[in-house]
Amino acid sequence: MKNYPVASRKAWVIRNAMTLLTLAIVVLYALFIQWVWGWGSVLALWEEAGLGSAIIALLALLGTYVLRTWRIYDYFPRETGGHFGTLLRLVQVHNLLNIMLPFRSGEASFPLLMKREFDLPLARGTAALFVMRLFDLHALLAAAGIGLVLDTGGPGNNRVGAVWAWALWAAFLILPAAGFALRGTGLRLARKVMPTKAEKLLAEVEAGLPVDANAFMRAWGATLVNWFTKIAVLAWVLCLLGGLPVGAGFGGALGGELSSVLPVHAPAGVGTYPAGISAGAIAFGAAASGDAFAALGRAAVNTHLLVIVSSMIGTALSLFATRGRG
Repeated sequence: MKNYPVASRKAWVIRNAMTLLTLAIVVLYALFIQWVWGWGSVLALWEEAGLGSAIIALLALLGTYVLRTWRIYDYFPRETGGHFGTLLRLVQVHNLLNIMLPFRSGEASFPLLMKREFDLPLARGTAALFVMRLFDLHALLAAAGIGLVLDTGGPGNNRVGAVWAWALWAAFLILPAAGFALRGTGLRLARKVMPTKAEKLLAEVEAGLPVDANAFMRAWGATLVNWFTKIAVLAWVLCLLGGLPVGAGFGGALGGELSSVLPVHAPAGVGTYPAGISAGAIAFGAAASGDAFAALGRAAVNTHLLVIVSSMIGTALSLFATRGRG
């Protein structure tokens, strides 16, 4: 009998090992920040920028979570109709798991949660997630490209070069439309090369695509607005806190977000997200040494903290949403 409490504690630790590891790393990260910069100097940046700026940035990021939810709500109207609150909670849990778990392992929660809450087949949920992630990556690059194009068109630069930069950006922007138009050809080729037993799986994959051009345009448009907003907010915060030029701000925002979608993403983005911001900002013209580089490091940490805090607040607020399907 005496062994039961011990066994229960061990089982609890095993079940929550990843959560405990993540919390431990976050604590170590907090200690690292105190050792390198000191929390006083880091948070002083927001005091200088003003509390109003922090609230605006936070509200804008929370708004992107609602837009993400609407995209899925519109993507699966038959399954999710009338349950926006439940879906909002699901999306927030999925987003927080993506932030806190390493190597994008949090992505697996989306089809599993959609199966549990809305009885959506796993293959269809996985296919839809894959399509939406392609949308996300494209929109992320397109949003960050605005900073590069704006930098190209700055004072003293060749106007002809700026025109070509905008033309290339516009061509890149419409790539998903071309891919959607050619989806039929791709599916026909897949049916020819895949075994007959895989036809059911391929049908679920096809069902995970937008049902028609109108659904595609809504999903694509929501994705562009979502990521243009998020990248613009993060770039603005970096410029505000780190004194970066516009191009470097957009580059830093791109670097941070790309670090979170690559396999090297650390638990909670600890270290990798600020490093991605710094690398992206430097690639787009930010200083790589001296006081300006130190300011970039502090701004990168603050921006990372803003992303984590917004996700946690969004998840907490979603708990007030409707529970269950009833």
